[in-house]
Amino acid sequence: MKCKKIFKLAFSVFALIAITACSSSSSKNANSSRGTGWQINDKQGGFQYNTNFKEQETAPGLVFVEGGTFTMGKVQDDVLHDWNNSPNQQHVQSFYMDETEVTNMMYLEYLDWLKRVYPPDDPSYTAIYYGALPDTLVWRNRLGYSEILVENYLRHPAYRNYPVVGVSWLQANEYAKWRSDRVGEILLQTEGYLKRDSNLLDVSAESNFNIDTYVNAPDQSFGGNGEVLSGGKRKPQTDADGNPINVYATRESGAIQIRYRLPTEAEWEYAALGLTELREYNIYRGRKKYPWNGLYSRTGNRKIKGDQLANFKQGKGDYGGIAGWSDDGADITNEVMSYGPNDFGIYDMAGNVAEWVADVYRPIVDDEFNDFAYYRGNVYTKNAITDDGRVKIVGIDEIEYDTLSNGKIIAKTLPGQIAQVAVDEDETYLRTNFATSDNRNFRDGDRQSSKYFDDYEGVDGISNEDVTREMYDSPDHLVETNPNGSLNRKFDTSNTRTSLINDKVRVYKGGSWKDREYWLDPAQRRFYPQDMATDFIGFRCAMSRVGSKSKNKAKRKN
Repeated sequence: MKCKKIFKLAFSVFALIAITACSSSSSKNANSSRGTGWQINDKQGGFQYNTNFKEQETAPGLVFVEGGTFTMGKVQDDVLHDWNNSPNQQHVQSFYMDETEVTNMMYLEYLDWLKRVYPPDDPSYTAIYYGALPDTLVWRNRLGYSEILVENYLRHPAYRNYPVVGVSWLQANEYAKWRSDRVGEILLQTEGYLKRDSNLLDVSAESNFNIDTYVNAPDQSFGGNGEVLSGGKRKPQTDADGNPINVYATRESGAIQIRYRLPTEAEWEYAALGLTELREYNIYRGRKKYPWNGLYSRTGNRKIKGDQLANFKQGKGDYGGIAGWSDDGADITNEVMSYGPNDFGIYDMAGNVAEWVADVYRPIVDDEFNDFAYYRGNVYTKNAITDDGRVKIVGIDEIEYDTLSNGKIIAKTLPGQIAQVAVDEDETYLRTNFATSDNRNFRDGDRQSSKYFDDYEGVDGISNEDVTREMYDSPDHLVETNPNGSLNRKFDTSNTRTSLINDKVRVYKGGSWKDREYWLDPAQRRFYPQDMATDFIGFRCAMSRVGSKSKNKAKRKN
Protein backbone atom coordinates (compact mmCIF):
# COMPACT_ATOMS: atom_id res chain seq x y z
CA MET A 1 0.00 0.00 0.00
CA LYS A 2 2.84 2.32 0.96
CA CYS A 3 4.64 1.55 -2.32
CA LYS A 4 1.50 2.42 -4.23
CA LYS A 5 1.31 5.86 -2.59
CA ILE A 6 4.99 6.54 -3.30
CA PHE A 7 4.46 5.53 -6.92
CA LYS A 8 1.47 7.90 -7.25
CA LEU A 9 3.46 10.73 -5.68
CA ALA A 10 6.43 10.12 -7.96
CA PHE A 11 4.13 10.02 -11.01
CA SER A 12 2.53 13.33 -10.00
CA VAL A 13 5.92 15.01 -9.59
CA PHE A 14 7.07 13.66 -12.95
CA ALA A 15 3.89 14.89 -14.65
CA LEU A 16 4.31 18.33 -13.08
CA ILE A 17 7.92 18.55 -14.27
CA ALA A 18 6.86 17.46 -17.78
CA ILE A 19 4.09 20.06 -17.96
CA THR A 20 6.45 22.81 -16.75
CA ALA A 21 9.07 21.76 -19.27
CA CYS A 22 6.52 21.75 -22.10
CA SER A 23 5.22 25.14 -21.03
CA SER A 24 8.74 26.53 -20.90
CA SER A 25 9.58 24.98 -24.27
CA SER A 26 6.40 26.35 -25.82
CA SER A 27 7.11 29.82 -24.40
CA LYS A 28 10.63 29.67 -25.74
CA ASN A 29 9.40 28.59 -29.18
CA ALA A 30 6.88 31.45 -29.24
CA ASN A 31 9.81 33.85 -28.94
CA SER A 32 12.01 32.04 -31.41
CA SER A 33 11.95 32.95 -35.11
CA ARG A 34 10.83 30.19 -37.46
CA GLY A 35 12.81 31.94 -40.17
CA THR A 36 16.21 32.36 -38.54
CA GLY A 37 16.00 30.65 -35.15
CA TRP A 38 16.97 33.95 -33.53
CA GLN A 39 15.30 35.04 -30.31
CA ILE A 40 12.42 37.53 -30.63
CA ASN A 41 12.03 40.12 -27.84
CA ASP A 42 15.53 39.40 -26.56
CA LYS A 43 16.49 41.60 -23.63
CA GLN A 44 19.74 42.38 -25.39
CA GLY A 45 17.85 44.00 -28.27
CA GLY A 46 17.03 42.85 -31.79
CA PHE A 47 13.60 42.22 -33.32
CA GLN A 48 10.72 43.16 -31.00
CA TYR A 49 7.20 41.83 -31.61
CA ASN A 50 4.09 41.10 -29.53
CA THR A 51 4.01 37.29 -29.66
CA ASN A 52 1.38 37.15 -26.88
CA PHE A 53 -1.33 39.01 -28.80
CA LYS A 54 -4.61 37.07 -28.65
CA GLU A 55 -7.20 39.02 -30.65
CA GLN A 56 -8.60 42.48 -31.19
CA GLU A 57 -10.53 43.78 -28.21
CA THR A 58 -13.97 45.25 -28.83
CA ALA A 59 -13.59 49.04 -28.61
CA PRO A 60 -16.01 51.27 -26.66
CA GLY A 61 -19.57 51.35 -27.99
CA LEU A 62 -19.11 48.60 -30.59
CA VAL A 63 -20.47 45.09 -31.15
CA PHE A 64 -18.87 42.38 -33.27
CA VAL A 65 -20.39 41.46 -36.64
CA GLU A 66 -19.01 38.30 -38.20
CA GLY A 67 -18.69 38.74 -41.94
CA GLY A 68 -19.99 36.50 -44.69
CA THR A 69 -21.85 36.42 -47.97
CA PHE A 70 -25.31 37.90 -48.56
CA THR A 71 -27.58 39.26 -51.25
CA MET A 72 -27.15 43.02 -51.22
CA GLY A 73 -29.90 45.10 -52.78
CA LYS A 74 -33.67 44.99 -53.03
CA VAL A 75 -35.25 41.58 -52.84
CA GLN A 76 -38.79 42.95 -52.39
CA ASP A 77 -41.02 44.50 -55.06
CA ASP A 78 -39.47 47.59 -56.64
CA VAL A 79 -42.58 49.77 -56.59
CA LEU A 80 -40.73 52.83 -57.90
CA HIS A 81 -39.29 50.80 -60.80
CA ASP A 82 -35.94 52.59 -60.55
CA TRP A 83 -33.81 49.45 -60.03
CA ASN A 84 -31.61 51.40 -57.69
CA ASN A 85 -29.43 48.85 -55.87
CA SER A 86 -30.62 45.80 -57.78
CA PRO A 87 -29.78 42.45 -56.11
CA ASN A 88 -26.16 41.33 -56.21
CA GLN A 89 -24.11 38.88 -54.21
CA GLN A 90 -21.45 40.41 -51.96
CA HIS A 91 -19.02 39.23 -49.31
CA VAL A 92 -18.41 41.39 -46.24
CA GLN A 93 -15.39 41.01 -43.98
CA SER A 94 -15.90 40.80 -40.23
CA PHE A 95 -16.11 44.21 -38.58
CA TYR A 96 -17.47 46.08 -35.57
CA MET A 97 -20.50 48.39 -35.57
CA ASP A 98 -21.76 50.93 -33.05
CA GLU A 99 -24.47 49.40 -30.90
CA THR A 100 -26.52 52.58 -31.28
CA GLU A 101 -26.47 55.72 -33.33
CA VAL A 102 -24.12 58.45 -32.11
CA THR A 103 -26.12 60.40 -29.53
CA ASN A 104 -26.29 64.07 -28.67
CA MET A 105 -24.23 63.50 -25.51
CA MET A 106 -21.54 61.59 -27.45
CA TYR A 107 -21.29 64.41 -29.99
CA LEU A 108 -21.29 67.11 -27.27
CA GLU A 109 -18.22 65.43 -25.77
CA TYR A 110 -16.50 66.01 -29.12
CA LEU A 111 -17.59 69.66 -29.19
CA ASP A 112 -16.40 70.16 -25.61
CA TRP A 113 -12.93 68.83 -26.52
CA LEU A 114 -12.69 71.11 -29.54
CA LYS A 115 -13.77 74.09 -27.46
CA ARG A 116 -11.12 73.41 -24.80
CA VAL A 117 -8.27 72.66 -27.21
CA TYR A 118 -9.14 75.21 -29.92
CA PRO A 119 -10.95 78.05 -28.07
CA PRO A 120 -13.39 79.67 -30.53
CA ASP A 121 -12.77 83.11 -29.03
CA ASP A 122 -9.25 82.89 -30.49
CA PRO A 123 -9.55 84.09 -34.13
CA SER A 124 -7.02 81.44 -35.18
CA TYR A 125 -9.40 78.65 -34.19
CA THR A 126 -12.90 80.12 -34.52
CA ALA A 127 -13.80 78.14 -37.64
CA ILE A 128 -12.69 74.82 -36.09
CA TYR A 129 -15.35 74.76 -33.38
CA TYR A 130 -18.13 76.43 -35.37
CA GLY A 131 -17.42 74.20 -38.36
CA ALA A 132 -18.13 71.13 -36.21
CA LEU A 133 -21.41 72.41 -34.74
CA PRO A 134 -24.56 70.59 -35.92
CA ASP A 135 -27.02 72.70 -37.85
CA THR A 136 -29.89 73.05 -35.37
CA LEU A 137 -31.90 75.10 -37.88
CA VAL A 138 -32.73 71.87 -39.74
CA TRP A 139 -35.72 71.57 -37.38
CA ARG A 140 -37.41 74.66 -38.77
CA ASN A 141 -40.41 74.35 -41.07
CA ARG A 142 -42.08 77.25 -42.87
CA LEU A 143 -45.53 76.10 -41.71
CA GLY A 144 -44.62 74.40 -38.44
CA TYR A 145 -43.63 75.42 -34.91
CA SER A 146 -40.33 73.80 -33.93
CA GLU A 147 -38.28 76.44 -32.11
CA ILE A 148 -38.29 74.26 -28.98
CA LEU A 149 -36.24 71.69 -30.93
CA VAL A 150 -33.98 74.31 -32.50
CA GLU A 151 -33.04 75.56 -29.03
CA ASN A 152 -33.01 72.33 -27.02
CA TYR A 153 -32.65 69.13 -29.06
CA LEU A 154 -28.84 69.11 -29.18
CA ARG A 155 -27.97 70.25 -25.66
CA HIS A 156 -30.86 69.66 -23.24
CA PRO A 157 -30.36 66.61 -20.95
CA ALA A 158 -33.85 65.39 -21.90
CA TYR A 159 -32.43 64.58 -25.34
CA ARG A 160 -28.99 63.36 -24.23
CA ASN A 161 -29.53 59.78 -25.47
CA TYR A 162 -31.34 60.77 -28.66
CA PRO A 163 -29.46 60.43 -31.97
CA VAL A 164 -27.64 63.56 -33.07
CA VAL A 165 -28.99 65.14 -36.26
CA GLY A 166 -28.08 68.21 -38.29
CA VAL A 167 -24.67 66.65 -38.93
CA SER A 168 -23.30 66.52 -42.47
CA TRP A 169 -21.34 63.55 -43.85
CA LEU A 170 -18.15 65.61 -43.59
CA GLN A 171 -18.80 66.36 -39.91
CA ALA A 172 -19.61 62.72 -39.17
CA ASN A 173 -16.35 61.68 -40.80
CA GLU A 174 -14.36 64.16 -38.69
CA TYR A 175 -16.06 62.89 -35.52
CA ALA A 176 -14.95 59.34 -36.33
CA LYS A 177 -11.33 60.53 -36.72
CA TRP A 178 -11.47 62.40 -33.42
CA ARG A 179 -12.99 59.39 -31.64
CA SER A 180 -10.19 57.17 -32.96
CA ASP A 181 -7.53 59.47 -31.52
CA ARG A 182 -9.19 59.75 -28.12
CA VAL A 183 -9.68 55.99 -27.71
CA GLY A 184 -6.15 55.35 -29.00
CA GLU A 185 -4.77 57.87 -26.52
CA ILE A 186 -6.43 56.16 -23.55
CA LEU A 187 -5.23 52.75 -24.75
CA LEU A 188 -1.60 53.93 -24.79
CA GLN A 189 -2.02 55.38 -21.32
CA THR A 190 -3.37 52.04 -20.09
CA GLU A 191 -0.45 50.19 -21.71
CA GLY A 192 1.98 52.56 -19.96
CA TYR A 193 3.33 54.36 -23.04
CA LEU A 194 1.79 57.76 -22.28
CA LYS A 195 1.53 59.77 -19.08
CA ARG A 196 -1.73 59.17 -17.21
CA ASP A 197 -4.41 61.87 -17.62
CA SER A 198 -2.33 63.69 -20.23
CA ASN A 199 -5.56 63.92 -22.26
CA LEU A 200 -6.82 66.34 -19.58
CA LEU A 201 -3.72 67.92 -18.05
CA ASP A 202 -1.38 68.39 -21.00
CA VAL A 203 -3.58 68.81 -24.06
CA SER A 204 -3.57 72.04 -26.08
CA ALA A 205 -3.66 73.20 -29.69
CA GLU A 206 0.13 72.84 -29.83
CA SER A 207 0.22 69.54 -27.93
CA ASN A 208 -2.32 66.80 -28.60
CA PHE A 209 -2.46 63.19 -29.72
CA ASN A 210 -2.96 61.86 -33.23
CA ILE A 211 -2.60 58.16 -34.07
CA ASP A 212 -0.90 58.58 -37.44
CA THR A 213 1.58 61.10 -36.05
CA TYR A 214 2.41 58.80 -33.14
CA VAL A 215 3.03 55.86 -35.48
CA ASN A 216 5.09 57.76 -38.07
CA ALA A 217 6.88 60.33 -35.90
CA PRO A 218 6.30 59.42 -32.24
CA ASP A 219 8.80 61.96 -30.91
CA GLN A 220 6.71 64.75 -32.55
CA SER A 221 3.41 63.53 -31.13
CA PHE A 222 1.93 65.67 -28.36
CA GLY A 223 3.99 68.53 -29.75
CA GLY A 224 7.15 66.67 -28.80
CA ASN A 225 6.27 66.86 -25.09
CA GLY A 226 8.78 64.37 -23.62
CA GLU A 227 7.09 64.43 -20.21
CA VAL A 228 3.95 62.94 -21.76
CA LEU A 229 5.68 60.61 -24.23
CA SER A 230 7.97 59.04 -21.62
CA GLY A 231 5.86 59.60 -18.53
CA GLY A 232 3.93 56.36 -18.66
CA LYS A 233 4.21 53.62 -16.06
CA ARG A 234 5.79 51.17 -18.46
CA LYS A 235 9.03 49.69 -17.10
CA PRO A 236 12.02 51.11 -19.07
CA GLN A 237 13.89 48.62 -21.22
CA THR A 238 17.45 48.84 -22.54
CA ASP A 239 19.60 46.80 -24.89
CA ALA A 240 23.06 45.37 -24.17
CA ASP A 241 24.65 48.79 -24.67
CA GLY A 242 22.22 50.52 -22.32
CA ASN A 243 20.24 52.18 -25.10
CA PRO A 244 16.47 52.44 -24.43
CA ILE A 245 14.24 50.15 -26.47
CA ASN A 246 10.43 49.83 -26.80
CA VAL A 247 10.01 53.47 -25.78
CA TYR A 248 7.13 53.96 -28.22
CA ALA A 249 4.30 51.64 -29.20
CA THR A 250 4.38 50.40 -32.80
CA ARG A 251 1.99 48.49 -35.03
CA GLU A 252 3.93 45.37 -34.06
CA SER A 253 3.15 45.96 -30.38
CA GLY A 254 -0.60 45.55 -30.95
CA ALA A 255 -1.22 48.67 -28.83
CA ILE A 256 -2.14 51.01 -31.71
CA GLN A 257 -5.86 51.57 -31.94
CA ILE A 258 -7.70 50.50 -35.11
CA ARG A 259 -9.58 53.52 -36.40
CA TYR A 260 -13.28 54.27 -36.11
CA ARG A 261 -14.87 55.22 -39.43
CA LEU A 262 -18.23 55.38 -41.15
CA PRO A 263 -19.47 51.94 -42.27
CA THR A 264 -19.53 51.13 -45.96
CA GLU A 265 -22.93 50.68 -47.56
CA ALA A 266 -22.39 46.92 -47.85
CA GLU A 267 -21.42 46.67 -44.16
CA TRP A 268 -24.37 48.75 -43.03
CA GLU A 269 -26.87 46.72 -45.04
CA TYR A 270 -25.36 43.41 -43.90
CA ALA A 271 -25.42 44.49 -40.24
CA ALA A 272 -28.99 45.80 -40.51
CA LEU A 273 -30.35 42.59 -42.02
CA GLY A 274 -28.99 40.36 -39.25
CA LEU A 275 -29.48 37.32 -41.45
CA THR A 276 -28.05 34.88 -38.91
CA GLU A 277 -31.52 34.28 -37.45
CA LEU A 278 -32.65 32.93 -40.84
CA ARG A 279 -29.66 30.65 -41.27
CA GLU A 280 -29.98 26.89 -41.44
CA TYR A 281 -26.61 25.17 -41.82
CA ASN A 282 -24.94 26.86 -44.80
CA ILE A 283 -27.98 28.52 -46.41
CA TYR A 284 -30.41 31.31 -45.59
CA ARG A 285 -33.97 30.05 -45.17
CA GLY A 286 -35.52 33.15 -46.71
CA ARG A 287 -35.36 36.85 -47.35
CA LYS A 288 -35.87 39.73 -44.94
CA LYS A 289 -37.80 42.92 -45.38
CA TYR A 290 -36.81 44.46 -42.03
CA PRO A 291 -33.95 44.19 -39.53
CA TRP A 292 -36.26 41.88 -37.56
CA ASN A 293 -37.77 38.61 -38.74
CA GLY A 294 -41.26 38.73 -40.23
CA LEU A 295 -43.32 40.72 -42.70
CA TYR A 296 -44.84 43.26 -40.32
CA SER A 297 -43.69 46.32 -38.37
CA ARG A 298 -45.50 45.15 -35.20
CA THR A 299 -44.32 42.47 -32.81
CA GLY A 300 -46.04 39.12 -32.38
CA ASN A 301 -44.63 38.65 -28.88
CA ARG A 302 -47.54 37.75 -26.61
CA LYS A 303 -46.59 40.15 -23.80
CA ILE A 304 -46.32 43.20 -26.06
CA LYS A 305 -48.25 41.97 -29.07
CA GLY A 306 -49.02 44.74 -31.55
CA ASP A 307 -46.30 47.13 -30.37
CA GLN A 308 -44.33 48.86 -33.11
CA LEU A 309 -40.77 47.62 -33.63
CA ALA A 310 -39.51 51.03 -34.83
CA ASN A 311 -40.64 54.64 -35.03
CA PHE A 312 -41.60 55.92 -38.47
CA LYS A 313 -44.31 57.92 -40.18
CA GLN A 314 -47.33 55.62 -40.22
CA GLY A 315 -49.51 57.74 -42.49
CA LYS A 316 -50.38 61.24 -43.55
CA GLY A 317 -50.27 63.37 -40.42
CA ASP A 318 -49.51 60.27 -38.33
CA TYR A 319 -46.01 60.18 -36.83
CA GLY A 320 -46.69 57.82 -33.95
CA GLY A 321 -50.24 56.63 -33.76
CA ILE A 322 -53.14 57.44 -31.45
CA ALA A 323 -52.00 58.48 -27.97
CA GLY A 324 -51.92 55.54 -25.60
CA TRP A 325 -52.86 53.03 -28.28
CA SER A 326 -51.04 51.83 -31.35
CA ASP A 327 -48.34 54.31 -30.43
CA ASP A 328 -44.70 53.78 -31.41
CA GLY A 329 -43.57 55.95 -28.48
CA ALA A 330 -42.17 58.85 -30.48
CA ASP A 331 -43.29 61.62 -32.79
CA ILE A 332 -39.80 62.72 -33.82
CA THR A 333 -36.68 60.72 -32.94
CA ASN A 334 -36.65 58.47 -29.89
CA GLU A 335 -34.10 57.57 -27.24
CA VAL A 336 -31.68 54.94 -28.55
CA MET A 337 -32.38 51.35 -27.44
CA SER A 338 -36.11 52.11 -27.14
CA TYR A 339 -36.82 49.18 -29.48
CA GLY A 340 -35.34 45.71 -29.53
CA PRO A 341 -31.99 44.94 -31.19
CA ASN A 342 -31.58 42.80 -34.28
CA ASP A 343 -29.83 39.45 -34.26
CA PHE A 344 -26.37 41.07 -34.16
CA GLY A 345 -27.35 43.06 -31.06
CA ILE A 346 -27.54 46.36 -32.96
CA TYR A 347 -30.32 48.86 -32.22
CA ASP A 348 -32.37 51.17 -34.45
CA MET A 349 -31.27 49.95 -37.87
CA ALA A 350 -34.78 50.91 -39.03
CA GLY A 351 -36.62 54.02 -37.92
CA ASN A 352 -35.39 56.74 -35.55
CA VAL A 353 -32.91 58.38 -37.98
CA ALA A 354 -31.56 57.39 -41.36
CA GLU A 355 -27.77 57.07 -41.32
CA TRP A 356 -24.80 58.24 -43.34
CA VAL A 357 -22.54 55.56 -44.82
CA ALA A 358 -19.10 56.03 -46.36
CA ASP A 359 -19.93 55.46 -50.04
CA VAL A 360 -20.17 58.00 -52.82
CA TYR A 361 -23.57 57.48 -54.46
CA ARG A 362 -23.99 55.84 -57.85
CA PRO A 363 -27.25 54.30 -59.14
CA ILE A 364 -25.59 50.90 -59.46
CA VAL A 365 -23.34 48.71 -57.33
CA ASP A 366 -20.65 47.43 -59.69
CA ASP A 367 -20.50 43.81 -58.56
CA GLU A 368 -19.07 42.77 -61.94
CA PHE A 369 -15.80 44.43 -61.02
CA ASN A 370 -15.76 43.67 -57.28
CA ASP A 371 -17.85 41.51 -54.96
CA PHE A 372 -15.55 41.57 -51.90
CA ALA A 373 -15.66 44.37 -49.27
CA TYR A 374 -17.34 46.63 -51.85
CA TYR A 375 -16.87 50.39 -51.43
CA ARG A 376 -16.97 53.35 -53.81
CA GLY A 377 -15.14 56.41 -52.55
CA ASN A 378 -11.44 55.58 -52.34
CA VAL A 379 -9.21 58.65 -52.57
CA TYR A 380 -5.69 57.43 -51.80
CA THR A 381 -3.21 59.80 -50.17
CA LYS A 382 0.23 59.54 -48.61
CA ASN A 383 2.16 61.41 -45.95
CA ALA A 384 3.75 64.68 -47.06
CA ILE A 385 7.54 64.65 -46.59
CA THR A 386 9.68 67.66 -45.67
CA ASP A 387 13.06 68.52 -47.20
CA ASP A 388 14.86 66.76 -44.35
CA GLY A 389 13.02 63.51 -45.10
CA ARG A 390 10.61 63.56 -42.15
CA VAL A 391 6.82 63.55 -42.26
CA LYS A 392 5.28 67.01 -42.34
CA ILE A 393 3.29 67.77 -39.17
CA VAL A 394 0.59 70.44 -39.51
CA GLY A 395 1.44 73.48 -37.39
CA ILE A 396 -0.71 76.20 -35.86
CA ASP A 397 -0.22 78.45 -38.89
CA GLU A 398 -0.83 75.65 -41.41
CA ILE A 399 -4.45 74.73 -40.66
CA GLU A 400 -6.33 74.23 -43.93
CA TYR A 401 -9.99 75.18 -44.32
CA ASP A 402 -12.58 74.32 -46.91
CA THR A 403 -15.50 76.51 -47.96
CA LEU A 404 -18.49 74.27 -48.63
CA SER A 405 -21.15 74.74 -51.29
CA ASN A 406 -23.48 76.21 -48.65
CA GLY A 407 -20.85 78.75 -47.57
CA LYS A 408 -19.96 77.03 -44.30
CA ILE A 409 -16.26 76.88 -43.42
CA ILE A 410 -14.76 73.73 -41.90
CA ALA A 411 -11.24 72.71 -40.96
CA LYS A 412 -9.64 70.12 -43.28
CA THR A 413 -6.52 69.64 -41.12
CA LEU A 414 -5.71 70.29 -37.48
CA PRO A 415 -2.40 70.96 -35.71
CA GLY A 416 -0.56 67.76 -34.82
CA GLN A 417 -1.88 65.80 -37.79
CA ILE A 418 0.28 64.64 -40.70
CA ALA A 419 -0.23 66.63 -43.91
CA GLN A 420 -1.48 64.49 -46.79
CA VAL A 421 -0.84 64.66 -50.52
CA ALA A 422 -2.27 62.63 -53.43
CA VAL A 423 -0.43 59.46 -54.40
CA ASP A 424 1.61 59.83 -57.57
CA GLU A 425 3.59 57.74 -60.05
CA ASP A 426 5.83 56.46 -57.25
CA GLU A 427 2.87 54.41 -56.01
CA THR A 428 0.91 53.84 -59.23
CA TYR A 429 3.54 53.02 -61.86
CA LEU A 430 2.96 49.54 -63.37
CA ARG A 431 0.38 48.70 -60.72
CA THR A 432 -2.58 46.56 -61.74
CA ASN A 433 -4.87 47.22 -58.76
CA PHE A 434 -5.06 51.04 -58.91
CA ALA A 435 -3.73 53.74 -61.22
CA THR A 436 -4.89 57.08 -59.77
CA SER A 437 -5.30 58.81 -56.43
CA ASP A 438 -9.03 59.57 -56.83
CA ASN A 439 -11.12 56.48 -57.62
CA ARG A 440 -14.62 57.78 -56.92
CA ASN A 441 -15.42 57.78 -60.64
CA PHE A 442 -13.98 54.41 -61.51
CA ARG A 443 -16.07 52.70 -64.26
CA ASP A 444 -18.86 55.21 -63.78
CA GLY A 445 -18.19 58.88 -64.41
CA ASP A 446 -14.68 58.56 -65.81
CA ARG A 447 -13.84 59.52 -69.40
CA GLN A 448 -14.21 55.97 -70.68
CA SER A 449 -17.77 55.66 -69.38
CA SER A 450 -18.90 59.18 -70.28
CA LYS A 451 -21.22 59.89 -73.20
CA TYR A 452 -18.80 62.69 -74.16
CA PHE A 453 -15.81 60.35 -74.50
CA ASP A 454 -15.05 61.32 -78.11
CA ASP A 455 -15.80 65.03 -77.76
CA TYR A 456 -13.33 66.25 -75.13
CA GLU A 457 -11.06 69.15 -75.89
CA GLY A 458 -7.88 69.45 -73.85
CA VAL A 459 -8.55 66.18 -72.04
CA ASP A 460 -5.46 66.50 -69.86
CA GLY A 461 -6.86 69.59 -68.16
CA ILE A 462 -10.16 67.98 -67.12
CA SER A 463 -10.51 66.93 -63.49
CA ASN A 464 -12.49 63.97 -62.21
CA GLU A 465 -15.09 66.31 -60.78
CA ASP A 466 -15.63 67.96 -64.17
CA VAL A 467 -15.96 64.59 -65.86
CA THR A 468 -18.62 63.50 -63.40
CA ARG A 469 -20.57 66.71 -63.93
CA GLU A 470 -20.50 66.13 -67.68
CA MET A 471 -21.84 62.61 -67.24
CA TYR A 472 -24.51 63.34 -64.64
CA ASP A 473 -25.15 66.99 -65.54
CA SER A 474 -25.30 68.12 -61.91
CA PRO A 475 -25.63 71.77 -60.77
CA ASP A 476 -22.42 73.75 -60.38
CA HIS A 477 -22.89 76.12 -57.44
CA LEU A 478 -19.92 78.32 -56.59
CA VAL A 479 -18.86 79.98 -53.35
CA GLU A 480 -15.95 82.44 -53.49
CA THR A 481 -14.23 84.24 -50.62
CA ASN A 482 -13.77 87.94 -51.30
CA PRO A 483 -10.56 89.76 -50.26
CA ASN A 484 -12.41 91.29 -47.28
CA GLY A 485 -13.41 87.83 -46.05
CA SER A 486 -17.08 87.98 -47.11
CA LEU A 487 -18.60 85.22 -49.23
CA ASN A 488 -19.82 85.60 -52.79
CA ARG A 489 -22.41 82.87 -53.49
CA LYS A 490 -23.25 82.06 -57.09
CA PHE A 491 -26.14 79.67 -57.64
CA ASP A 492 -26.35 77.57 -60.77
CA THR A 493 -29.35 79.04 -62.61
CA SER A 494 -29.26 76.64 -65.56
CA ASN A 495 -32.58 75.14 -66.65
CA THR A 496 -30.93 72.19 -68.38
CA ARG A 497 -29.71 70.25 -65.34
CA THR A 498 -31.07 66.72 -65.20
CA SER A 499 -29.39 65.20 -62.13
CA LEU A 500 -28.16 65.96 -58.61
CA ILE A 501 -25.48 63.25 -58.71
CA ASN A 502 -21.79 64.16 -58.54
CA ASP A 503 -18.71 63.08 -56.59
CA LYS A 504 -19.87 64.92 -53.47
CA VAL A 505 -23.14 63.12 -52.77
CA ARG A 506 -23.11 60.27 -50.26
CA VAL A 507 -25.40 57.35 -49.61
CA TYR A 508 -27.64 57.29 -46.57
CA LYS A 509 -29.49 54.17 -45.46
CA GLY A 510 -32.49 53.16 -43.37
CA GLY A 511 -35.85 54.76 -42.78
CA SER A 512 -36.27 57.57 -40.26
CA TRP A 513 -38.96 59.04 -38.02
CA LYS A 514 -39.97 61.14 -41.04
CA ASP A 515 -40.23 58.25 -43.54
CA ARG A 516 -43.02 55.86 -44.44
CA GLU A 517 -42.65 52.13 -43.82
CA TYR A 518 -41.37 51.50 -47.36
CA TRP A 519 -37.98 52.98 -46.45
CA LEU A 520 -37.41 50.68 -43.43
CA ASP A 521 -36.08 47.98 -45.76
CA PRO A 522 -32.27 47.89 -45.22
CA ALA A 523 -31.77 47.55 -48.99
CA GLN A 524 -33.28 50.97 -49.69
CA ARG A 525 -30.75 53.67 -50.53
CA ARG A 526 -30.90 57.39 -51.11
CA PHE A 527 -28.33 60.17 -51.47
CA TYR A 528 -27.68 63.62 -50.08
CA PRO A 529 -24.89 66.23 -50.52
CA GLN A 530 -22.00 65.41 -48.21
CA ASP A 531 -21.74 68.99 -46.92
CA MET A 532 -25.42 69.40 -46.00
CA ALA A 533 -27.51 68.16 -43.08
CA THR A 534 -31.15 67.41 -42.22
CA ASP A 535 -33.33 66.65 -39.21
CA PHE A 536 -33.69 62.98 -40.15
CA ILE A 537 -30.11 61.80 -40.93
CA GLY A 538 -27.71 60.76 -38.16
CA PHE A 539 -24.84 58.28 -38.15
CA ARG A 540 -23.01 55.52 -36.33
CA CYS A 541 -19.39 54.41 -36.53
CA ALA A 542 -17.80 51.13 -37.56
CA MET A 543 -14.34 49.59 -37.20
CA SER A 544 -12.51 46.99 -39.26
CA ARG A 545 -11.52 43.72 -37.62
CA VAL A 546 -7.92 42.53 -37.83
CA GLY A 547 -7.01 38.88 -37.62
CA SER A 548 -9.44 35.98 -37.63
CA LYS A 549 -12.86 36.17 -39.29
CA SER A 550 -14.59 34.66 -36.28
CA LYS A 551 -14.27 35.07 -32.53
CA ASN A 552 -15.06 31.39 -32.09
CA LYS A 553 -11.72 29.59 -31.98
CA ALA A 554 -13.33 26.14 -31.92
CA LYS A 555 -12.62 23.70 -34.74
CA ARG A 556 -14.74 24.10 -37.85
CA LYS A 557 -17.71 21.81 -38.28
CA ASN A 558 -17.79 20.24 -41.73
